[in-house]
Amino acid sequence: MFTGIVTDIGTVEATEKQGDLHVRVSTAYETGGIDLGASISCSGVCLTVVDKGPAWVAFDVSGETISRTAEGMWTSGRRLNLERALRLGDELGGHIVTGHVDGIGTVKSIEEIGGSHHIVIAAGPELAPYVAPKGSITVDGVSLTVNAVRDTDAGVEFDLNIIPHTAAVTTFGALEAGQAVNLEIDVLARYLQRMEALRGKA
Repeated sequence: MFTGIVTDIGTVEATEKQGDLHVRVSTAYETGGIDLGASISCSGVCLTVVDKGPAWVAFDVSGETISRTAEGMWTSGRRLNLERALRLGDELGGHIVTGHVDGIGTVKSIEEIGGSHHIVIAAGPELAPYVAPKGSITVDGVSLTVNAVRDTDAGVEFDLNIIPHTAAVTTFGALEAGQAVNLEIDVLARYLQRMEALRGKA
């Protein structure tokens, strides 16, 4: 379980095919305090630490995970938003995040407004019922508030506001139009949609 509050930016240092893809990620975390088997969110993907050393941790990424995450995410040099798993007593600064990617979005546009960045992201119709104005969404592991939503022929578009601090402490500072991003819907929206679907069958 995570909160969507990024605490480090890691970089994919190396990858090696070992059945699954073995990925080594540099980090500023004190890795001596990270247990093997611990969970870390990597740009919104919950992964298990399988190896570690000074200033790096390693994960095994399955083919299923690769197929469901943003293209190019698991390549050398790629920067990742990192967050360690929530511990009992930690402050819930964002919202409840599971680290399971629900879909891939595409950055449609980025516009600087008053020092912040107004970002429009497009997603498919499968995510449209779960995106609501002033609701929460996780983009590449970052907890954000949806400003506006528009249904489109291709699915849905939604607006986000990225303040300078968020851009500075996440990979959003280098975000570009056309880039694919990992999306996780609000877990409460997921359950509400399921309850509504079952109610319709009653």
